[in-house]
Amino acid sequence: LALIGPSGSGKSTLLHLLGTLEPPTSGQIAISGQDPLALPEPQLARFRNQHIGFVFQNHHLLPQYSALENALIPTLAFSQADRRERARDLLTAVGLAERLHHRPAELSGGECQRVAVARALINQPDLLLCDEPTGSLDRQMAATVADLLFTLHRAEQAALVIATHDLELAARCDRRLLLREGTCVEA
Repeated sequence: LALIGPSGSGKSTLLHLLGTLEPPTSGQIAISGQDPLALPEPQLARFRNQHIGFVFQNHHLLPQYSALENALIPTLAFSQADRRERARDLLTAVGLAERLHHRPAELSGGECQRVAVARALINQPDLLLCDEPTGSLDRQMAATVADLLFTLHRAEQAALVIATHDLELAARCDRRLLLREGTCVEA
């Protein structure tokens, strides 16, 4: 699903609502049949970590950690047994097998964004939310990251919601919703 619309139309706000980062002023959000906002904050954080993956326009990698360590951050609250292998597999899938131990400062913008994609998928979320995931990348790297998002969302069987200004990226989605002046319509 692509969310399209002009700046300020509410695309990011809608992603924050879907991702339980902000509560709605009215109505209810259900994910996997549950109302996660009814949970106490520690359980909500755990729910979010287990069921929702986030990819932001700016990768938000921690500079002191390697690509592998950044990909593992969402797993810190869970058993680590097989997570390191999964992180390696995901980083290999996004083309970073040779860059596992590099810090963000040693990676290109596109490589950092690919680490962010791996990090978002590490806990096998039901829902993958992407806010302008290709917005800060050049055309070629944007196409590479988009290809990875679609390939991995199908392989992981995660629902994919992308907020974007990129109409080519939006056209690749099964559905498109246009947000404008407080309304949301099929595009």
